[in-house]
Amino acid sequence: MVPHLTTALTGPLLDLERRFLDSMPVIEHWLRGKWLDHAVPFYASVDLRNSGFKLAPVDTNLFPGGFNNLNPDFMPLCVHAIQSAVEKICPEARGVLLIPENHTRNQFYLQNVAQLVTILKQAGMRVRIGSLLPEITQPTAFQLPNGCSLTLEPLQRKGNRLGVRDFDPCVILLNNDLSAGAPDILKNLEQAVIPPLAAGWYVRRKSQHFSAYRNIAEEFAKLLGIDPWLIDPHFAVCNKVNFQERAGEECLAAQVDAILQKTRAKYAEYGVKQEPFVIVKADAGTYGMGIMTVKDASEVTNLNRRQRNKMAVVKEGLQVHDVLVQEGVYTFEQINEAVAEPVIYMIDHYVVGGFYRVHTGRGVDENLNAPGMHFEPLAFQTACTLPEPDSAPDDLPNRFYAYGVVARLALLAASLELEAIENADLEMAHA
Repeated sequence: MVPHLTTALTGPLLDLERRFLDSMPVIEHWLRGKWLDHAVPFYASVDLRNSGFKLAPVDTNLFPGGFNNLNPDFMPLCVHAIQSAVEKICPEARGVLLIPENHTRNQFYLQNVAQLVTILKQAGMRVRIGSLLPEITQPTAFQLPNGCSLTLEPLQRKGNRLGVRDFDPCVILLNNDLSAGAPDILKNLEQAVIPPLAAGWYVRRKSQHFSAYRNIAEEFAKLLGIDPWLIDPHFAVCNKVNFQERAGEECLAAQVDAILQKTRAKYAEYGVKQEPFVIVKADAGTYGMGIMTVKDASEVTNLNRRQRNKMAVVKEGLQVHDVLVQEGVYTFEQINEAVAEPVIYMIDHYVVGGFYRVHTGRGVDENLNAPGMHFEPLAFQTACTLPEPDSAPDDLPNRFYAYGVVARLALLAASLELEAIENADLEMAHA
Protein backbone atom coordinates (compact mmCIF):
# COMPACT_ATOMS: atom_id res chain seq x y z
CA MET A 1 0.00 0.00 0.00
CA VAL A 2 2.24 2.78 -1.21
CA PRO A 3 0.65 6.22 -1.47
CA HIS A 4 1.02 8.42 -4.47
CA LEU A 5 0.67 12.14 -4.98
CA THR A 6 -2.18 13.07 -7.29
CA THR A 7 -0.17 16.03 -8.52
CA ALA A 8 3.23 15.52 -10.09
CA LEU A 9 5.94 16.30 -7.56
CA THR A 10 7.39 19.39 -9.18
CA GLY A 11 8.05 22.94 -8.15
CA PRO A 12 8.37 24.01 -4.53
CA LEU A 13 8.01 20.64 -2.77
CA LEU A 14 10.46 18.87 -5.07
CA ASP A 15 12.91 21.72 -4.42
CA LEU A 16 12.18 21.48 -0.69
CA GLU A 17 12.79 17.72 -0.53
CA ARG A 18 15.99 18.09 -2.59
CA ARG A 19 17.14 20.81 -0.16
CA PHE A 20 16.42 18.48 2.78
CA LEU A 21 18.48 15.69 1.19
CA ASP A 22 21.39 17.96 0.26
CA SER A 23 21.37 19.47 3.77
CA MET A 24 20.97 16.23 5.72
CA PRO A 25 24.25 16.54 7.72
CA VAL A 26 23.44 20.19 8.53
CA ILE A 27 19.86 19.32 9.57
CA GLU A 28 20.87 16.40 11.79
CA HIS A 29 23.67 18.42 13.43
CA TRP A 30 21.27 21.32 14.09
CA LEU A 31 18.66 19.01 15.62
CA ARG A 32 21.27 17.29 17.82
CA GLY A 33 22.31 20.69 19.14
CA LYS A 34 18.70 21.57 19.92
CA TRP A 35 18.22 18.37 21.95
CA LEU A 36 21.27 19.24 24.02
CA ASP A 37 19.55 22.51 25.00
CA HIS A 38 15.94 21.35 25.36
CA ALA A 39 14.23 18.40 27.04
CA VAL A 40 12.53 16.23 24.43
CA PRO A 41 8.90 15.19 25.05
CA PHE A 42 8.60 11.49 25.96
CA TYR A 43 6.54 10.67 22.88
CA ALA A 44 4.43 12.45 20.27
CA SER A 45 2.56 12.02 17.02
CA VAL A 46 2.35 14.70 14.35
CA ASP A 47 -0.33 14.99 11.65
CA LEU A 48 1.22 16.26 8.41
CA ARG A 49 -0.33 17.46 5.18
CA ASN A 50 1.51 17.21 1.86
CA SER A 51 0.00 19.39 -0.85
CA GLY A 52 2.75 18.98 -3.45
CA PHE A 53 3.74 22.62 -2.92
CA LYS A 54 3.77 22.67 0.89
CA LEU A 55 4.58 20.14 3.64
CA ALA A 56 3.43 21.23 7.09
CA PRO A 57 2.26 19.92 10.47
CA VAL A 58 -1.38 20.64 11.32
CA ASP A 59 -1.54 19.02 14.77
CA THR A 60 0.83 17.63 17.42
CA ASN A 61 -0.38 15.15 20.03
CA LEU A 62 1.69 14.60 23.20
CA PHE A 63 -0.40 11.60 24.33
CA PRO A 64 -0.45 9.59 21.11
CA GLY A 65 -2.90 6.75 20.65
CA GLY A 66 -2.46 4.53 17.62
CA PHE A 67 0.77 2.63 18.32
CA ASN A 68 -1.19 -0.41 17.12
CA ASN A 69 -1.30 1.17 13.64
CA LEU A 70 2.49 1.21 13.20
CA ASN A 71 4.28 -1.22 10.94
CA PRO A 72 5.23 -4.21 13.18
CA ASP A 73 8.66 -4.22 11.49
CA PHE A 74 9.43 -0.96 13.31
CA MET A 75 8.99 -2.44 16.80
CA PRO A 76 12.78 -2.63 17.37
CA LEU A 77 12.98 1.14 16.75
CA CYS A 78 10.23 1.71 19.33
CA VAL A 79 11.91 -0.54 21.89
CA HIS A 80 15.31 1.16 21.56
CA ALA A 81 13.73 4.62 21.73
CA ILE A 82 11.70 3.70 24.86
CA GLN A 83 14.87 2.38 26.54
CA SER A 84 16.62 5.66 25.81
CA ALA A 85 13.68 7.76 27.04
CA VAL A 86 13.04 5.83 30.28
CA GLU A 87 16.72 5.59 31.23
CA LYS A 88 16.93 9.40 31.30
CA ILE A 89 14.06 9.61 33.78
CA CYS A 90 14.57 6.52 35.92
CA PRO A 91 17.91 4.79 35.25
CA GLU A 92 17.03 1.66 37.24
CA ALA A 93 13.59 1.50 35.52
CA ARG A 94 12.03 -0.76 38.14
CA GLY A 95 8.56 -0.40 36.77
CA VAL A 96 6.19 1.74 34.75
CA LEU A 97 2.57 2.48 35.67
CA LEU A 98 0.64 3.24 32.48
CA ILE A 99 -2.49 5.39 32.86
CA PRO A 100 -4.72 5.25 29.76
CA GLU A 101 -7.77 7.17 28.59
CA ASN A 102 -11.12 6.33 30.17
CA HIS A 103 -12.89 4.99 27.10
CA THR A 104 -12.69 1.25 27.69
CA ARG A 105 -15.31 0.51 25.01
CA ASN A 106 -13.03 1.72 22.22
CA GLN A 107 -11.38 -1.52 21.09
CA PHE A 108 -8.97 0.29 18.75
CA TYR A 109 -7.73 2.45 21.62
CA LEU A 110 -7.30 -0.58 23.90
CA GLN A 111 -5.19 -2.22 21.19
CA ASN A 112 -2.99 0.89 21.28
CA VAL A 113 -2.61 0.45 25.06
CA ALA A 114 -1.73 -3.22 24.58
CA GLN A 115 0.90 -2.28 22.00
CA LEU A 116 2.41 0.29 24.36
CA VAL A 117 2.59 -2.37 27.10
CA THR A 118 4.33 -4.74 24.68
CA ILE A 119 6.91 -2.10 23.70
CA LEU A 120 7.63 -1.27 27.35
CA LYS A 121 8.00 -4.95 28.29
CA GLN A 122 10.29 -5.62 25.35
CA ALA A 123 12.38 -2.67 26.54
CA GLY A 124 12.84 -4.50 29.84
CA MET A 125 10.25 -2.73 31.99
CA ARG A 126 7.71 -4.19 34.38
CA VAL A 127 4.37 -2.65 33.44
CA ARG A 128 0.94 -2.45 35.07
CA ILE A 129 -2.08 -0.42 33.91
CA GLY A 130 -3.82 1.87 36.42
CA SER A 131 -7.25 3.25 35.55
CA LEU A 132 -8.79 6.60 36.53
CA LEU A 133 -12.27 5.13 36.07
CA PRO A 134 -14.21 5.03 39.37
CA GLU A 135 -15.93 1.76 38.34
CA ILE A 136 -12.58 -0.07 38.17
CA THR A 137 -12.50 -1.18 41.82
CA GLN A 138 -10.63 -4.46 41.23
CA PRO A 139 -8.39 -5.87 38.47
CA THR A 140 -10.60 -6.06 35.37
CA ALA A 141 -9.68 -7.92 32.18
CA PHE A 142 -10.74 -6.69 28.72
CA GLN A 143 -10.65 -9.05 25.73
CA LEU A 144 -9.25 -7.59 22.51
CA PRO A 145 -10.21 -8.53 18.92
CA ASN A 146 -6.73 -10.00 18.30
CA GLY A 147 -7.23 -12.54 21.08
CA CYS A 148 -5.08 -10.72 23.65
CA SER A 149 -6.40 -9.34 26.91
CA LEU A 150 -5.63 -6.26 28.96
CA THR A 151 -6.02 -5.89 32.73
CA LEU A 152 -6.90 -2.50 34.21
CA GLU A 153 -6.40 -2.02 37.95
CA PRO A 154 -7.60 0.57 40.48
CA LEU A 155 -5.01 3.20 41.41
CA GLN A 156 -3.67 3.29 44.96
CA ARG A 157 -1.99 6.39 46.37
CA LYS A 158 0.14 6.25 49.51
CA GLY A 159 1.47 9.63 50.53
CA ASN A 160 3.11 11.09 47.43
CA ARG A 161 3.52 7.78 45.63
CA LEU A 162 1.11 6.24 43.16
CA GLY A 163 0.80 2.59 42.20
CA VAL A 164 -1.50 -0.38 42.02
CA ARG A 165 -1.67 -3.32 44.43
CA ASP A 166 1.82 -4.71 45.22
CA PHE A 167 3.44 -2.45 42.60
CA ASP A 168 5.42 0.71 43.38
CA PRO A 169 6.65 2.08 40.01
CA CYS A 170 9.35 4.67 39.47
CA VAL A 171 7.63 6.18 36.42
CA ILE A 172 4.00 7.17 35.78
CA LEU A 173 3.41 7.14 32.00
CA LEU A 174 0.27 9.02 30.91
CA ASN A 175 -1.55 8.02 27.75
CA ASN A 176 -4.47 10.21 28.84
CA ASP A 177 -4.63 13.76 27.44
CA LEU A 178 -6.32 15.19 30.58
CA SER A 179 -8.91 17.11 28.57
CA ALA A 180 -11.11 17.41 31.65
CA GLY A 181 -8.24 18.50 33.91
CA ALA A 182 -5.64 16.78 36.09
CA PRO A 183 -7.25 14.64 38.82
CA ASP A 184 -5.92 15.21 42.34
CA ILE A 185 -4.57 11.66 42.53
CA LEU A 186 -1.94 12.61 39.90
CA LYS A 187 -0.82 15.86 41.56
CA ASN A 188 2.32 16.41 43.68
CA LEU A 189 3.74 12.92 43.17
CA GLU A 190 7.38 12.22 43.98
CA GLN A 191 7.61 9.83 41.03
CA ALA A 192 8.31 11.16 37.54
CA VAL A 193 5.05 11.78 35.64
CA ILE A 194 5.57 11.71 31.85
CA PRO A 195 4.44 13.61 29.91
CA PRO A 196 4.05 16.27 32.63
CA LEU A 197 0.52 17.16 33.71
CA ALA A 198 0.93 20.56 32.02
CA ALA A 199 1.06 18.79 28.64
CA GLY A 200 -2.66 17.98 29.07
CA TRP A 201 -5.28 19.81 27.02
CA TYR A 202 -6.61 21.52 30.14
CA VAL A 203 -3.42 23.65 29.93
CA ARG A 204 -2.08 23.33 26.37
CA ARG A 205 -3.26 25.51 23.50
CA LYS A 206 -2.66 24.75 19.83
CA SER A 207 -1.99 28.44 19.21
CA GLN A 208 0.91 28.34 21.70
CA HIS A 209 2.27 25.26 19.97
CA PHE A 210 2.13 26.88 16.53
CA SER A 211 3.68 30.09 17.91
CA ALA A 212 6.63 27.99 19.07
CA TYR A 213 6.62 26.14 15.75
CA ARG A 214 6.71 29.42 13.82
CA ASN A 215 9.93 30.41 15.62
CA ILE A 216 11.47 26.99 14.92
CA ALA A 217 10.36 27.05 11.27
CA GLU A 218 11.87 30.51 10.76
CA GLU A 219 15.20 29.47 12.26
CA PHE A 220 15.24 26.22 10.29
CA ALA A 221 14.26 27.99 7.05
CA LYS A 222 17.12 30.45 7.51
CA LEU A 223 19.51 27.53 8.03
CA LEU A 224 18.42 25.96 4.71
CA GLY A 225 17.74 29.17 2.78
CA ILE A 226 14.05 28.42 2.17
CA ASP A 227 10.77 30.27 2.61
CA PRO A 228 9.39 29.25 6.06
CA TRP A 229 5.85 29.29 4.61
CA LEU A 230 6.65 26.05 2.76
CA ILE A 231 6.66 24.21 6.12
CA ASP A 232 4.52 26.50 8.30
CA PRO A 233 0.77 27.23 8.09
CA HIS A 234 -0.46 30.74 8.90
CA PHE A 235 -2.74 30.91 11.93
CA ALA A 236 -4.64 33.27 14.22
CA VAL A 237 -6.68 32.81 17.38
CA CYS A 238 -10.01 34.11 18.68
CA ASN A 239 -10.83 34.01 22.38
CA LYS A 240 -14.20 34.44 24.09
CA VAL A 241 -16.10 32.67 21.32
CA ASN A 242 -19.49 31.15 22.08
CA PHE A 243 -20.91 29.34 19.07
CA GLN A 244 -24.32 28.72 20.61
CA GLU A 245 -24.80 32.38 21.58
CA ARG A 246 -23.09 33.58 18.38
CA ALA A 247 -20.54 35.58 20.40
CA GLY A 248 -17.16 36.27 18.81
CA GLU A 249 -18.36 35.77 15.22
CA GLU A 250 -16.87 39.12 14.13
CA CYS A 251 -13.43 38.09 15.40
CA LEU A 252 -13.69 34.74 13.62
CA ALA A 253 -14.81 36.32 10.34
CA ALA A 254 -12.00 38.91 10.47
CA GLN A 255 -9.33 36.31 11.20
CA VAL A 256 -10.63 33.91 8.53
CA ASP A 257 -10.49 36.76 6.01
CA ALA A 258 -6.96 37.75 7.10
CA ILE A 259 -5.60 34.19 6.82
CA LEU A 260 -7.28 33.69 3.43
CA GLN A 261 -5.72 36.92 2.13
CA LYS A 262 -2.24 35.95 3.35
CA THR A 263 -2.64 32.52 1.76
CA ARG A 264 -3.88 33.97 -1.54
CA ALA A 265 -0.77 36.13 -1.72
CA LYS A 266 1.46 33.06 -1.20
CA TYR A 267 -0.50 31.01 -3.72
CA ALA A 268 -0.01 33.81 -6.28
CA GLU A 269 3.72 33.94 -5.48
CA TYR A 270 4.12 30.19 -6.09
CA GLY A 271 1.63 29.87 -8.98
CA VAL A 272 -0.73 27.64 -7.00
CA LYS A 273 -4.09 27.33 -8.78
CA GLN A 274 -6.12 25.85 -5.88
CA GLU A 275 -8.56 27.92 -3.85
CA PRO A 276 -7.24 28.83 -0.36
CA PHE A 277 -9.16 27.57 2.68
CA VAL A 278 -8.87 27.71 6.43
CA ILE A 279 -9.56 25.20 9.17
CA VAL A 280 -11.47 26.55 12.19
CA LYS A 281 -10.99 24.35 15.26
CA ALA A 282 -10.97 24.35 19.03
CA ASP A 283 -7.67 25.72 20.38
CA ALA A 284 -7.52 22.82 22.84
CA GLY A 285 -8.51 19.22 22.38
CA THR A 286 -8.19 16.23 20.17
CA TYR A 287 -10.04 13.41 18.38
CA GLY A 288 -10.90 15.62 15.43
CA MET A 289 -13.84 17.23 17.26
CA GLY A 290 -14.92 20.83 16.75
CA ILE A 291 -13.37 21.29 13.29
CA MET A 292 -14.69 22.86 10.09
CA THR A 293 -13.34 23.82 6.65
CA VAL A 294 -14.06 27.41 5.56
CA LYS A 295 -13.41 29.13 2.20
CA ASP A 296 -15.12 32.46 2.89
CA ALA A 297 -15.49 34.57 6.04
CA SER A 298 -19.28 34.66 5.62
CA GLU A 299 -19.42 30.92 6.37
CA VAL A 300 -18.59 31.42 10.06
CA THR A 301 -21.33 34.02 10.52
CA ASN A 302 -24.01 31.92 8.76
CA LEU A 303 -23.70 28.66 10.69
CA ASN A 304 -26.94 26.80 11.24
CA ARG A 305 -27.84 25.43 14.67
CA ARG A 306 -26.48 21.96 13.93
CA GLN A 307 -23.11 23.38 12.82
CA ARG A 308 -22.93 25.66 15.88
CA ASN A 309 -23.68 22.75 18.22
CA LYS A 310 -20.99 20.64 16.53
CA MET A 311 -18.38 23.38 16.99
CA ALA A 312 -19.42 24.30 20.54
CA VAL A 313 -18.41 21.12 22.38
CA VAL A 314 -15.37 18.83 22.25
CA LYS A 315 -14.13 15.77 24.14
CA GLU A 316 -15.43 15.30 27.71
CA GLY A 317 -18.31 17.67 26.83
CA LEU A 318 -16.10 20.72 27.28
CA GLN A 319 -17.35 24.05 25.91
CA VAL A 320 -15.21 25.71 23.22
CA HIS A 321 -14.26 29.34 23.92
CA ASP A 322 -10.81 29.62 22.32
CA VAL A 323 -10.68 28.95 18.58
CA LEU A 324 -7.73 28.47 16.23
CA VAL A 325 -8.05 29.75 12.66
CA GLN A 326 -5.39 27.87 10.69
CA GLU A 327 -4.38 28.04 7.04
CA GLY A 328 -5.69 24.90 5.41
CA VAL A 329 -3.09 22.66 3.77
CA TYR A 330 -4.38 20.47 0.96
CA THR A 331 -3.46 16.81 1.00
CA PHE A 332 -2.79 15.44 -2.47
CA GLU A 333 -1.77 11.98 -1.35
CA GLN A 334 -4.05 9.07 -2.13
CA ILE A 335 -4.29 5.36 -1.36
CA ASN A 336 -6.67 3.46 -3.63
CA GLU A 337 -8.18 6.78 -4.72
CA ALA A 338 -9.00 7.73 -1.11
CA VAL A 339 -7.57 10.89 0.46
CA ALA A 340 -4.66 10.18 2.83
CA GLU A 341 -2.38 12.08 5.22
CA PRO A 342 0.75 10.88 7.01
CA VAL A 343 0.94 10.68 10.80
CA ILE A 344 4.49 10.44 12.17
CA TYR A 345 5.28 8.83 15.54
CA MET A 346 8.24 9.70 17.72
CA ILE A 347 9.57 8.36 21.01
CA ASP A 348 12.22 10.55 22.62
CA HIS A 349 13.84 12.34 19.64
CA TYR A 350 13.66 9.27 17.39
CA VAL A 351 11.21 8.82 14.53
CA VAL A 352 9.83 5.31 15.11
CA GLY A 353 7.45 5.04 12.16
CA GLY A 354 4.14 6.28 10.91
CA PHE A 355 1.02 5.41 9.03
CA TYR A 356 -1.47 6.97 6.66
CA ARG A 357 -4.84 8.14 7.90
CA VAL A 358 -7.19 7.41 5.02
CA HIS A 359 -10.78 8.55 4.49
CA THR A 360 -12.90 7.49 1.53
CA GLY A 361 -15.63 10.02 2.34
CA ARG A 362 -13.57 13.18 2.77
CA GLY A 363 -12.05 15.66 0.33
CA VAL A 364 -8.51 16.99 -0.08
CA ASP A 365 -9.43 20.12 1.91
CA GLU A 366 -11.13 18.38 4.85
CA ASN A 367 -10.17 17.05 8.25
CA LEU A 368 -9.57 13.28 7.94
CA ASN A 369 -9.66 12.56 11.69
CA ALA A 370 -13.36 11.69 11.60
CA PRO A 371 -15.66 8.66 11.79
CA GLY A 372 -15.14 6.47 8.76
CA MET A 373 -11.34 6.89 8.65
CA HIS A 374 -9.04 3.89 8.53
CA PHE A 375 -5.29 3.39 8.71
CA GLU A 376 -2.69 1.89 6.39
CA PRO A 377 0.12 0.85 8.73
CA LEU A 378 2.21 -0.85 6.06
CA ALA A 379 2.53 2.18 3.83
CA PHE A 380 5.78 3.17 5.55
CA GLN A 381 8.06 0.49 4.16
CA THR A 382 11.21 2.21 5.34
CA ALA A 383 12.02 4.24 8.43
CA CYS A 384 11.79 8.01 8.12
CA THR A 385 15.44 8.46 9.07
CA LEU A 386 17.25 6.68 6.21
CA PRO A 387 17.10 8.73 3.00
CA GLU A 388 18.78 7.61 -0.21
CA PRO A 389 20.66 10.67 -1.52
CA ASP A 390 21.31 9.08 -4.91
CA SER A 391 17.61 8.53 -5.58
CA ALA A 392 14.98 11.04 -6.70
CA PRO A 393 13.63 13.40 -4.01
CA ASP A 394 10.14 11.87 -4.20
CA ASP A 395 11.31 8.24 -3.91
CA LEU A 396 9.70 6.76 -0.81
CA PRO A 397 12.67 6.79 1.59
CA ASN A 398 13.32 10.41 0.68
CA ARG A 399 9.73 11.57 0.96
CA PHE A 400 9.54 9.81 4.32
CA TYR A 401 12.78 11.49 5.41
CA ALA A 402 11.20 14.88 4.65
CA TYR A 403 8.22 13.82 6.77
CA GLY A 404 10.55 12.86 9.62
CA VAL A 405 12.32 16.23 9.47
CA VAL A 406 9.14 18.31 9.62
CA ALA A 407 7.68 16.09 12.36
CA ARG A 408 10.82 16.58 14.45
CA LEU A 409 10.51 20.35 14.01
CA ALA A 410 7.01 20.05 15.51
CA LEU A 411 8.44 17.90 18.32
CA LEU A 412 11.00 20.62 19.05
CA ALA A 413 8.21 23.21 19.09
CA ALA A 414 6.35 21.05 21.64
CA SER A 415 9.48 21.03 23.78
CA LEU A 416 9.67 24.85 23.74
CA GLU A 417 5.93 25.05 24.39
CA LEU A 418 6.22 22.86 27.52
CA GLU A 419 9.22 24.87 28.74
CA ALA A 420 7.17 28.07 28.44
CA ILE A 421 4.27 26.53 30.40
CA GLU A 422 6.70 25.32 33.09
CA ASN A 423 8.39 28.73 33.35
CA ALA A 424 5.00 30.46 33.64
CA ASP A 425 4.05 28.07 36.46
CA LEU A 426 7.32 28.83 38.30
CA GLU A 427 6.76 32.58 37.95
CA MET A 428 3.23 32.22 39.37
CA ALA A 429 4.53 30.11 42.26
CA HIS A 430 7.08 32.81 43.15
CA ALA A 431 4.69 35.73 42.62
